[in-house]
Amino acid sequence: MTDQTNPDIIYTKVDEAPELASASLLPIIQSFARAAGVTVGTRDISLAGRILAAFPEHLSEDQRITDDLAALGELVKTPEANVIKLPNISASVPQLVAAVKELQGQGYAIPDYPETPATDAEKEARARYDAIKGSAVNPVLREGNSDRRAAAAVKKFAQSNPHRMGDWTADSKTRVASMSGGDFFSNELSAVVPEAATAKIVLETAEGETVLKDAVSYPAGTVVDATYMSAAALDAFLAEEIEKTKAEGVLFSLHMKATMMKVSDPIIFGHAVKQFLAPVFEQFGEEMAALGVNPNSGLGDLLARVKGNAAIMTAIEACMAERPPMYMVDSDRGITNLHVPSDVIIDASMPALIRAGGKGWGPDGKEHDAVCVIPDNSYAPVYDEAIEFFKQNGKLNPATAGTVQNLGLMAQKAEEYGSHPTTFEMPADGTVKMILADGTVLHQHEVKAGDIWRSASTRKAPIEDWVNLAIERQALTGYRSIFWLDENRAHDAQLIAMVKPILEAKGVADRFEIMAPREATRASLETITKGENTIAITGNVLRDYLTDLFPILELATSAKMLSIVKLMQGGGLFETGAGGSAPKHVQQLQGENHLRWDSLGEFCALGESFKFLGQTRGNAKAQILGDAVEVATQGVLDHDRSPGRKAGEPDNRDSHYWFARYWAEALAAQTDDAALAAHFAPVAAALAEKEAEILAELHAGRGQAVDQGGYYHPDAAKTAAIMRPSATLNAIIG
Repeated sequence: MTDQTNPDIIYTKVDEAPELASASLLPIIQSFARAAGVTVGTRDISLAGRILAAFPEHLSEDQRITDDLAALGELVKTPEANVIKLPNISASVPQLVAAVKELQGQGYAIPDYPETPATDAEKEARARYDAIKGSAVNPVLREGNSDRRAAAAVKKFAQSNPHRMGDWTADSKTRVASMSGGDFFSNELSAVVPEAATAKIVLETAEGETVLKDAVSYPAGTVVDATYMSAAALDAFLAEEIEKTKAEGVLFSLHMKATMMKVSDPIIFGHAVKQFLAPVFEQFGEEMAALGVNPNSGLGDLLARVKGNAAIMTAIEACMAERPPMYMVDSDRGITNLHVPSDVIIDASMPALIRAGGKGWGPDGKEHDAVCVIPDNSYAPVYDEAIEFFKQNGKLNPATAGTVQNLGLMAQKAEEYGSHPTTFEMPADGTVKMILADGTVLHQHEVKAGDIWRSASTRKAPIEDWVNLAIERQALTGYRSIFWLDENRAHDAQLIAMVKPILEAKGVADRFEIMAPREATRASLETITKGENTIAITGNVLRDYLTDLFPILELATSAKMLSIVKLMQGGGLFETGAGGSAPKHVQQLQGENHLRWDSLGEFCALGESFKFLGQTRGNAKAQILGDAVEVATQGVLDHDRSPGRKAGEPDNRDSHYWFARYWAEALAAQTDDAALAAHFAPVAAALAEKEAEILAELHAGRGQAVDQGGYYHPDAAKTAAIMRPSATLNAIIG
């Protein structure tokens, strides 16, 4: 069972690299907080935790855990919320299946993930699992809009210690390819529901009516969108781009987000796999289906299922030889762009390629130009314009570049394209209609079998909160402030009609610009190239994309971002920046006992959380802890105490020792609270005096393989032994 007391601060239990880091850092945080009378507890939102919470009746009493995500979902709707949210796995189907298998192997009698549910029990299990996969956590917790920016200390350090950037040349063949029609962008419809309403979603065919969703409720003033992607148009586009890429002699790469867009993007990914192996599917489609092949699961799963069939394997090898070389996730291991849908995530993969001068790794283990296939044209122009900008102007200089901050509209599941239960693959030709309870048809589309139809909504209150947050930040900073909204897009046009009156009523319309994403990208790059700063005020998906794109260009990583969510009911959610959960970091730890995860994002969030607690609870000691965290963070940066990438260099555990030491020294040196200073003076002295002993203990066993007793559900004792190997440090921290 997880701890169900009511701590002052909730520190989320998550997955992979950030959870490994937590095993080392959290005891330090809890010890320091205790001295100020502040309690720091945990809630389990890991993939394994969410799976176990979903199937209590399959578990023994001692195996059952509470549904912490649901509890946190209620907490964030209260003024008391103070949550530090670390990155968690947004599971694709292969990840979910792997986690289920691991848990079963550990003795948890949960059901298999049913690929093709037939019985009622299988259908119920599938529904529970489907609620877990994809971006299931963030929409529940984000009851406020997002304020993401590089902390001042982090930005200053990046300018003083600029990272390496790949060189761009004007003749680079790297380009973005996107659909010119038949996609979500071109088919979008949007309307504002003037009164509270309920809608059903139906598919009308020659055989009759199928109810896709029986009732979706919308408060008054909600912006409701509907759109679809044509499967035929998608296939034609992919086939054309595969041939064009081959002719151009560059890498073929597909950039999707099959985790956040958990319904639509795996289907699109599957179309790409099928088009890349089109001759094989034409010849062996029925045999492959009988072997359980689902192209949506990726090329890796496909190869595993057909490896015993020599004829199919020969056909695949012949087909691949005729295709363009593919962008590789891991060329040493032969892991391609199309192997696993969750391996290539657009908001990380595209910035990395742009930072590298437009280069991606090919199957030969060398860097090459690439065609970046982003089928839907809604946000592809952002990356297309960035690439064109750097071709014309050369690489960004991190030493002189300004910064792009972001204010993102995301509260109450705003614009949750793909993370909601209103996305469907059409089973037949027909007409999809959204019909209000009074019989009014809100939206309708003529669709074909296989088309991907979806709806999303954005409530009025989050939109107003988002605009007011933008007004507040612009007034505070004076930075150039741009709403990234396209008047030619149906949804954005509705938002513009709501944004402008608020700006005008507040008398600040002249302080803001409204631009389509392409134009806003160029304007922002021009601004930061001059060393000036700008605020990107965006919707939810662009928030996700831009808070990787600009930080990776400016700072080399998005994991060091300050990410504050001002919850609409007065609480605070402090995210530890973007950057995902870094599975490759875990692999390196397992193989070499080196964790290169950088906890700077956690440090930034921690400081803000303590200061927020001090302000909202009148806790002066918490405020002092938060101020001291900032001093410690600056110390980690100034003295280059961040983890190195290679085994043998200092890693995450070393970084935590130095953070604890600088934090204790700052608390001992402050004069606002004599009791805190007295408490931490001997701690700081001991950490300094025992430096050599602690570092020696931290480095014992480095370079050797370690076993944490599980990947998705590791053994807590084994993980603690790996991540807290210094008995001296542990004794000082207490």
